[in-house]
Amino acid sequence: MARFPAARRVAAAMLPLFLPLSLLLVSARPSAATDAPPPQGAPQFDKDDRMTFPADYRDWVYLTSGLDMAYGPAARMGHSMFDNVFVNRGAYLAFKETGTWPDKTVFVLEVRGAADKGSINKNGHFQTPEVMGLEVHVKDVARFHDDGWAFYAFDADEAHPKPAEQLPVEQSCYSCHQAHGAVDTTFVQFYPTLSPIAAARKTFSAAYLAEKP
Repeated sequence: MARFPAARRVAAAMLPLFLPLSLLLVSARPSAATDAPPPQGAPQFDKDDRMTFPADYRDWVYLTSGLDMAYGPAARMGHSMFDNVFVNRGAYLAFKETGTWPDKTVFVLEVRGAADKGSINKNGHFQTPEVMGLEVHVKDVARFHDDGWAFYAFDADEAHPKPAEQLPVEQSCYSCHQAHGAVDTTFVQFYPTLSPIAAARKTFSAAYLAEKP
């Protein structure tokens, strides 16, 4: 004898009542595609088309540091500076797989002071807490129609830098990166953990290979 026949009959009778409601709930649930957040660290812009500064950039992937680097005739500044480069994690992971940068890549160049006297240091330089410059290089193909990249400069003197307008394309940073960037107008040649990936993936630009020593 089947167990609980009465309960089964009640459940069967109520099924048509619950089924439309369940279908309604499923159909009302937002799709994963429409709810998907932008990639971590993707560029953000305000209503005036200015870029908002990625305040959490120091939680991103650190790529490299340089000391007193200059791509043109060196200017005498009277002090030394470190350049630290960070990139959003999603772009970094994509580069590891492909050897090139995906859309929505964001680099932050952080310029810090350098000191040679402090604590037990007797030689060389170390970085100071003073941030002397903040620049951003961002890839957004739909927004920047020339080669998909643009530069922004933020006020390093502000604790929370205000949104910034795109630097004019006449600035030398654009032509310099286009002429000398090893991969997709970026200076991967100075990123020691990524240049071997670009070499293996054969994504170095022809211009870079032509000037490579």
